Amino acid sequence: MRLVMASANPNKAAEIAELLTDHDIEPRPPGLGDILESEETLEGNARLKAATVCNNANVAAVADDTGLEVDALGGLPGVRSARYAGEDATDAANLSKLLQQMEHVEEVARTARFRTVAIVVLPGGSEFLSHGVVEGSICTTPRGEGGFGYDSVFVPHDGDGRTFAQMDAAEKHAISHRGRAFRSLAEKLR
Repeated sequence: MRLVMASANPNKAAEIAELLTDHDIEPRPPGLGDILESEETLEGNARLKAATVCNNANVAAVADDTGLEVDALGGLPGVRSARYAGEDATDAANLSKLLQQMEHVEEVARTARFRTVAIVVLPGGSEFLSHGVVEGSICTTPRGEGGFGYDSVFVPHDGDGRTFAQMDAAEKHAISHRGRAFRSLAEKLR
């Protein structure tokens, strides 16, 4: 299936392309401005991005939205994970804010999860939707050089004690929220 990438985030786009290898994925159309993620849910934002790109390119579009939900913070940053430290926040600023807010949280209370909603929207409005979740915890200091976003502080329970940023791409994809969501999506597209 020919798909157009809705994500403008090069890190996400690369991960999605690595996970949907059975499909011809084209880059996001040039000249398409930022898509304001104005929905209150991950599903709403994923659908908004995919539908906007699908309508502009008149071809099926693939998108996701991902949130980190930290129990000690009442589920924050959640749907605002990419904008946690402000609308134009960098990964470093978001990570710094998270660690600052978690500074006095005991290890046993540092539970969290990554949640991803993956979607393909087809011309005419049909869609395929999948979810992926991975449980884990937030470590006290960043570890590892790989990944992006909050990967350097997220230790998945299904792993071996390393953060996502300490894993290579294949190891991360095997257990990650995005890997789970896009493997499920790929099955539905077959």
